[in-house]
Amino acid sequence: MPERIGRFIVARRLGSGGMGEVFLAYSPAGDPVAVKLIRADRLDPVTRARFEKEARVAREVVGTGRVARFLDADPYADRPWMAMEYVPGRTLLEAVDDEGPLPAVLVASLGALLAEGLGAVHASGLLHRDLKPQNVILGDYGPVIIDFGLAAFADTTQESLSHSGMIVGTVRCMPPEQASGHPQVTTAADVYALGTVLLYAAAGHYPYDGTRWEAIVAQVANPAQAPDLSGVPGPLMPLLTSMLAHEPEDRPVLEKVAQECTRLMAVLGAEAVSARQALIARTSAKGPVASGAELLTVAVEDRLRALLAEELSSYESKASVEAAGDAAESPTGAPTDEQAAEIPTAAEPAVAPAGPSRARPRMPASQRIADELRKAYAPQPAL
Repeated sequence: MPERIGRFIVARRLGSGGMGEVFLAYSPAGDPVAVKLIRADRLDPVTRARFEKEARVAREVVGTGRVARFLDADPYADRPWMAMEYVPGRTLLEAVDDEGPLPAVLVASLGALLAEGLGAVHASGLLHRDLKPQNVILGDYGPVIIDFGLAAFADTTQESLSHSGMIVGTVRCMPPEQASGHPQVTTAADVYALGTVLLYAAAGHYPYDGTRWEAIVAQVANPAQAPDLSGVPGPLMPLLTSMLAHEPEDRPVLEKVAQECTRLMAVLGAEAVSARQALIARTSAKGPVASGAELLTVAVEDRLRALLAEELSSYESKASVEAAGDAAESPTGAPTDEQAAEIPTAAEPAVAPAGPSRARPRMPASQRIADELRKAYAPQPAL
């Protein structure tokens, strides 16, 4: 494992795939990044030049939080590398394999969010060209697309499909026009790949499968071979069928995909915001995510319990001190009936009489709790 890649200090290996190895690294200031080293057998002067061009454009992608930010790259290093924003979380592939397919409404939310992200990439004049469940990270903010910026290396022809690692995910998510050996694809290729991602999220399998990459490519490229949509919930079937159409011109544009996903969420009884929150709660590695109001309520309840416990402890301590003092003044060591009547109980807390020898009484618990509640629920200035 390299100690340093460019200016980044390598901490550990995150994984490897058809294009190279991925490492968790840190900037000199300590910011985490994901650095990908490109495989040596993917290098030639033309590819390096394309990588340089696409890396420059990748820095300009704006308008979305659904694509990991492009940070730095060196296309002309002995092994080209690129550094992207590090997004902690598990992949969509891992989430589905661990816990099963997502409900239809969460698949619709996933589709709408990823479509918006890809739309920003396309607006910059770029394609992803290698979208798959492994390239979608499910973080605390929601789904994020990674490996964007490697499109220069993703124009795979049939001659290079047998490279180790390429068969898992990449071939199964490849559009027919790319599987047929036509690397010059359009935005419709990313729509198809997004369809395979949503199919995996909804049903746990790809549109085509097989034991060898050649068999999978033959199925993908065959217009008579329909994709396997078994297990897809009925409401999602029309959308996925259109996204996985064999001909690029028969697929919807990303804007239509996002609109249809939003409509499906409404049909399934959820607003887009609540569906996204439910998606995060279902897929985040940290488990269910509480809303701001829920977190505030929990904080206030915890504070109230602490106040009540503190107040009760104060009452018990004061009662113990007074009882001890009275007992010392009694010849027999036991309180008289009149003294016993003065000992406070939990139901009748003692109130110290005014006088120079007594400490100042504490604020009643009810008033302190009321002040805490007013402070916790006070209107906050807009950010």
